[in-house]
Amino acid sequence: MVDRLANSEANTRRISIVENCFGAAGQPLTIPGRVLIGEGVLTKLCRKKPKARQFFLFNDILVYGNIVIQKKKYNKQHIIPLENVTIDSIQDEGDLRNGWLIKTPTKSFAVYAATATEKSEWMNHINKCVSDLLSKSGKTPSNEHAAVWVPDSEATVCMRCQKAKFTPVNRRHHCRKCGFVVCGPCSEKRFLLPSQSSKPVRICDFCYDLLSSGEMTACQSARSDSYSQSPKSSLNDVSDDDDDEDSSD
Repeated sequence: MVDRLANSEANTRRISIVENCFGAAGQPLTIPGRVLIGEGVLTKLCRKKPKARQFFLFNDILVYGNIVIQKKKYNKQHIIPLENVTIDSIQDEGDLRNGWLIKTPTKSFAVYAATATEKSEWMNHINKCVSDLLSKSGKTPSNEHAAVWVPDSEATVCMRCQKAKFTPVNRRHHCRKCGFVVCGPCSEKRFLLPSQSSKPVRICDFCYDLLSSGEMTACQSARSDSYSQSPKSSLNDVSDDDDDEDSSD
């Protein structure tokens, strides 16, 4: 099916429409053999609150962006190579239902579909695309992925020292290795995580000690487990204007 669509006029036209929706700021998406599998709106769990994002699944990449005008204009384009992706289902809890984790070496996050059927379809299609890519390339699935950041709303105190309370003055920070919300004093150190950045990034003291001693995997947070153990932020939280997982904090 995908091979038949690869060079079809209909597929080329659909990809061109997606390109135009992102405008000049977006990267070109039309390449030989690329097929647009499907698209839709998913709720992405961002640092401040869950937000609607437009997702496009191709046979080799996953693309998403902010919705400016539905079906007409999107910005802040993100492109994720599918051969680096692994996905894990998330248990339903509260307002956040029908979700799964999208995990890559550089960035990992949770998304939620409107229905269980939509979730199943997305996960099945993503898994099929990843499987086909790995089969063709002979590569093995990625066993390294960035931590999924704990949303700000899930931590009123530092998740490491369990003492420092967050206020407008005492800001929240995120460890790039475990994804925990931590205070400044607990995350003053930097460490080079090549899959995430070419420069040393902020990590908590706990992860720094483990990384420095060579215990690289010990501080990797099991986010799929912690999602079912921690309180969820409401879909109606106060607003924030963009994805800021890549911000300096």
